[in-house]
Amino acid sequence: MNLRQLIQPDAGWLDAPDLRRVLWVAGAAALGLGVYGFTMGFWRDPVLGVYVALKLPLLVALTLVCNGLLNSLLGILLGSGLGFRQSLLALLTAFAVAGVILGSLAPVTLLLAWNAPPPDSPYATHAHAAYLVTHTFLIGFAGIAANIHLHRLLAVKSPTPMAATATLLAWLGGNGFLGAQFSWILRPFFGSPTLKIQFLRDNPLYGNFYEAVWGAINTATGGFGLPALTAILAILLIPIARAIQSQHQHTTKSWTR
Repeated sequence: MNLRQLIQPDAGWLDAPDLRRVLWVAGAAALGLGVYGFTMGFWRDPVLGVYVALKLPLLVALTLVCNGLLNSLLGILLGSGLGFRQSLLALLTAFAVAGVILGSLAPVTLLLAWNAPPPDSPYATHAHAAYLVTHTFLIGFAGIAANIHLHRLLAVKSPTPMAATATLLAWLGGNGFLGAQFSWILRPFFGSPTLKIQFLRDNPLYGNFYEAVWGAINTATGGFGLPALTAILAILLIPIARAIQSQHQHTTKSWTR
């Protein structure tokens, strides 16, 4: 197996989710996410970079394990045509695609961290906010590409285009909600310049992910958080909506031939 098979799988990719394939895909996801994770924490300190390189794959693993049974049941309920192992491989493949994309961006984000104002500079607060928003955008971009890829996998196996889209949206909702909160619990990933470097915060269950991202966007845009958030959501959601619509049309035409 190679990266081309991962990014452009054949129609039978989900038919035989054997252990070797699952481990290979999991390894690709862990490697890409680990390399990118190091660049996320590097700005604050290389030690934090090592921590994040471990925590980013852990975040994905926790999300998949905790939502695995739910995702499988939702897929069956919504008519995806996938069983438990196939659902797991489909989601793991999507995370691996995101990991490969983010891993390829690691040289860019490493240079970004290298050239940003250091944590002890007077501009550290604004640098940290901009750094967080930039990484959120890049992770969102990788997530869009990965979920477009996931929709294609689902469209091949689902009996109808609607079943594929409904399954994708259900998985997105559950994984997104749980994954975002797991990311908050496993913080720090970026490292606030005013806080000490540690694997986990002293109070990991205090607060939530959404409040933190909103505060960072508001700070980075000088109080124009709502327009900026609207623009970011539009940039992230419009491409995936158009891609799903295009996939609907393509699949419908192929079935009516």
